[in-house]
Amino acid sequence: MLKMWKTEDSGEEWEMKLKLCGGGKFKKLKTSVVSRSPMKLWMIRAITTVLLWTCVVHLMSLGETWGPTLLKSWTSCYSHQDVELISVPAEVILPPKRVYKNNGYLMVSCNGGLNQMRAAICDMVAIARFLNVTLIVPELDKTSFWNDPSEFQDIFDVHHFIASLRGEVRILKELPPRLKTRVELGLFYSLPPVSWSNISYYTHQILPLLQKFKVVHLNKTDARLANNGLPLEIQKLRCRVNFNAFKFTSKIVELGRKVVKILREKGPFLVLHLRYEMDMLAFSGCTHGCNDEEVEKLTRMRYAYPWWKEKVINSEMKRKEGLCPLTPEETAHVLTALGIDRNVQIYIAAGEIYGGERRMKTLIEAFPNLVRKEDLLEPSDLKFFQNHSSQMAALDYLVSLESDIFVPTYDGNMAKVVEGHRRFLGFKKTSLLDRKLLVGLIDEYTKGSLSWDEFSSTVKETHADRMGSPKMRVVIPDKPKDEDYFYANPQECLQLLDEPLRST
Repeated sequence: MLKMWKTEDSGEEWEMKLKLCGGGKFKKLKTSVVSRSPMKLWMIRAITTVLLWTCVVHLMSLGETWGPTLLKSWTSCYSHQDVELISVPAEVILPPKRVYKNNGYLMVSCNGGLNQMRAAICDMVAIARFLNVTLIVPELDKTSFWNDPSEFQDIFDVHHFIASLRGEVRILKELPPRLKTRVELGLFYSLPPVSWSNISYYTHQILPLLQKFKVVHLNKTDARLANNGLPLEIQKLRCRVNFNAFKFTSKIVELGRKVVKILREKGPFLVLHLRYEMDMLAFSGCTHGCNDEEVEKLTRMRYAYPWWKEKVINSEMKRKEGLCPLTPEETAHVLTALGIDRNVQIYIAAGEIYGGERRMKTLIEAFPNLVRKEDLLEPSDLKFFQNHSSQMAALDYLVSLESDIFVPTYDGNMAKVVEGHRRFLGFKKTSLLDRKLLVGLIDEYTKGSLSWDEFSSTVKETHADRMGSPKMRVVIPDKPKDEDYFYANPQECLQLLDEPLRST
């Protein structure tokens, strides 16, 4: 084809060749060539342009399909200015409003930290839906240890929350004026619901109160709904609230996107939920590695909070039972034994570590690329979050969901809720540490009765199957506190991978 359109010969050479073919026909042929050549050139250009654009479209399509593994790794020719957070719920077409006879208004006051409240609100939405009542946007805890004044709308997108659930339950930002006046006059019923209750408790105990008083206030919300034995639609609604209705404010999402982008520019990263803050140690009574002055401070704090029921605690006994968070020193041993690259970026998702630099020294020496949000962001980025621990926790939550590996050193509320959310996002790697086993191994290694190779191989072997892979929740009848937490493994809502569920 290309030879057919080669036109390198001069005009004179063309004329000579044509004359040799027959002088009489020269003028006619010359006229034909002159008239047809522009048309043919235009057609070539048009066809070439169409082909080029077709190729571009196909390459863009391939970029979207294969980008994460092929093109997008070539940052010089294919890169995104912004990082998309897979954990942020996508905008969806709003469902039609559900129409039902309203049995009353449910007010709730949450207690605890951000993730304890998050799970509780999921429960309250499910309860309101089942009882056919109107839910008032929950009030967040402002009186706990963290003393955070944040309102619901300071952390979550309240409009998305209400609109995305309108196909299930009616939610209002506040009571209608007439009922607001009744509440101000004390004409309502307030109570803490029984912990770990099944749905029949709410049907037989709470619904009659709603029908009688019109407004019921639940003043405690932590773990007030059972893990198991509930209708499937209730379990799925709990998930829908947790994974779709909850959307952090744009301010939190944008800051989370910025942190993840900074981390991703340097490669994979691990999030370490190092739950070694003062409140946790005071509450749990875990003082391993603390000096006398630090132990005294923690004890005073524990006695200062009347709602922390347990006062006299044997720290070492509790540690040996695996009921204490791992210390920073213990964490350094465990991560090294698991074979974590010492040069990997480790983002610390936690508040101020108790004992400061003295306690962090071993961990920093083992993993020099430890970073916190304060290291990655400008003070101006965080100024609106100061003294708002729940908003700080929301930022850590987002980064934790996006990490390549998530490692919690204690199975508190954040650890459990993030674990469940990472399962929902495709069983992302979450290292679930067996603390009881680990502290025993660490003590043996420290005493010299176990070599490093023995210690490391045992840690790897015992944790090979503890990475957040699919499994069934452990159910313990009559002992809900000891069984697997619904929000750590919401199995009813998970799209399983190729392997079947395992019971462990």
